[in-house]
Amino acid sequence: MLSGDITVSFRLWARPQVTVGGRYRVGPGTIEIDSIELLPFAAIDDTDLQCSGEAGREALRRRAAHAGPVHDDTLLHRIEFHVVES
Repeated sequence: MLSGDITVSFRLWARPQVTVGGRYRVGPGTIEIDSIELLPFAAIDDTDLQCSGEAGREALRRRAAHAGPVHDDTLLHRIEFHVVES
């Protein structure tokens, strides 16, 4: 079962790969997407970092960069979600 501690994720996608209201299996559980928005990397605040489970801004930059370089003006998809109890 997922703990629900992480409720936000950031992705460097050309277009969204999930939809609002969609449910997706994640390891041993399921999440439901609450919202998706596009924002520049520099706009990610400390609250979002905490909700994403990242240790800091540079850790998030490195993780997101698997799909390409992430600069302060690079647009990322911010995905907010919650765990769905089975």
